[in-house]
Amino acid sequence: MKDGIDFEGHTVGAVYRTLGRTVSETDIVTFVNLCGFNEPLFMDMEFVKRESVFGRRAAPGALTFALSEGLIMQTGLIHGTGMAFLGGEIRLLAPVLEGDTIRVEVEVSDKRETRKADRGIITYTHRV
Repeated sequence: MKDGIDFEGHTVGAVYRTLGRTVSETDIVTFVNLCGFNEPLFMDMEFVKRESVFGRRAAPGALTFALSEGLIMQTGLIHGTGMAFLGGEIRLLAPVLEGDTIRVEVEVSDKRETRKADRGIITYTHRV
């Protein structure tokens, strides 16, 4: 989709799905170093093998969030339609590990008008 869906085009309950993306060791290491997530769980494979229940390098939740937002941007769903990110709530239900492929299901969970006639607020629920 070239242009995003505007306020009028959204329907509460509509669901959109992204393509998949496999999270690599390079993704995790680059993000951890860029953002300063200096935690053994993300950086020290000896620690991971000895102490972690995962057995593989884990991605920080913030990386999963960032990658999922990128996947959503790639759909074109919101291109040219947004004015601001008003906030969000994140619940992490399972780890994302090196080699996992993530996809995002985006559901329009609420839609409301504002006092300004040319604006509205859309609430999405993202499931990674």
